[in-house]
This record gives sequence, structure tokens and C-alpha cells, in this order.
Amino acid sequence: MVSTPVTSITFEEYLTYDDGSDFHYELVDGKLELMNPPTIQHFLIVDFLDTALKAEIKRCNSTWLCFRESGVRTGRNKSRLTDLCVVTLEQARELLNASAVFQSPPLLIIEVVSPESVKRDYRHKRSEYAALEVPEYWIVDPLEGTISVLLLEDGFYEETVFTGTGQIGSRTFAELAIAVDQVFTAGNLS
Repeated sequence: MVSTPVTSITFEEYLTYDDGSDFHYELVDGKLELMNPPTIQHFLIVDFLDTALKAEIKRCNSTWLCFRESGVRTGRNKSRLTDLCVVTLEQARELLNASAVFQSPPLLIIEVVSPESVKRDYRHKRSEYAALEVPEYWIVDPLEGTISVLLLEDGFYEETVFTGTGQIGSRTFAELAIAVDQVFTAGNLS
């Protein structure tokens, strides 16, 4: 049986919160929101993108780092867990011995949509990441077979949707050569 976590919590309390379970929570307006465990498809897609981005970072001899499931503070008492985020070495150094919750905007955030996260990924995180001034946000949607790349322009995201054999266009990774169907094929076990 799962007990209900605390009903109100500050960002600072969130950074050290531990209910003794292995559950993951996002902080939304001072309330803990339980994140459901990802599916195997979700894990495979994230693994594929993580591997591809790390290879591109290495190829470009960049000082960027790619992290899974790190946090991003998006408001006074708000923190989201990302599927993937790319940050500078300096950003990572600031948190070397602290909770991995970035308070400055990552260069890129990627979220993989699941049935229960559609509204959260497309609407809530989109507006929160834009307000934080995250320059690039990808919404990888296996339910629709699309990858939306959102680029920040004058405080708002300009969206380009990629499908099928189309190559994903990224400002952060301008030379990255990955087609949408490669990403979703990686999510299969066949």
C-alpha cells in the first residue's frame, strides 16, 4: 500500500525529500505529483536518444553533458523531471554534490510522451520551459509517431513537427542525423 506523501512542500524541502520509497515525484505548486514508472518502449527511446546525443557531443568535442531524469526548477515551488536534458559543464559543476535539479535553463530538454503525460508534456511543461527560457524542447510522441521540436523565439516556442523518414532538425545539434522512424524503431523489441 502506498501512503500519501506530504500535502505541501517548498522547493528547498523537495530537494531533500525522501519518503523511503523508490517513487519519483515532480513538484507542482508545492504539491508532490507521483510519476508513473515508464514503459519499456519509453526506456528504449530514451536510451537511443541518450546514446545518439552523447555520441554527437563527443564527435563535436563539446563540453556539454546529457543526463536522464534530472530535475529542472520551473517556478518558485515547481520542479519537473526530464527524460533527457543537455547542459553545460559549468551547470553540472554547480550541482556536483547537490540534488540534480538545474535552476538555470538546460540547452535542450527532451520528453517522451506516455498516455498519462500528454497534457503535462504538450501543455504544462511547454509553457514552464518557455518561461524558464529553455532554448530547445523536443516532444517525442510514440502515440502519434511525431517529434515536435520547439525553438524559443521572443519568449515563445516555434514548433516544427517531424514524422516518418524526416530528419529531426535541431538548433542545438545542427549536424545530428536521426530520422523520426529510427527513434520509434528503437522503441520496439523486434
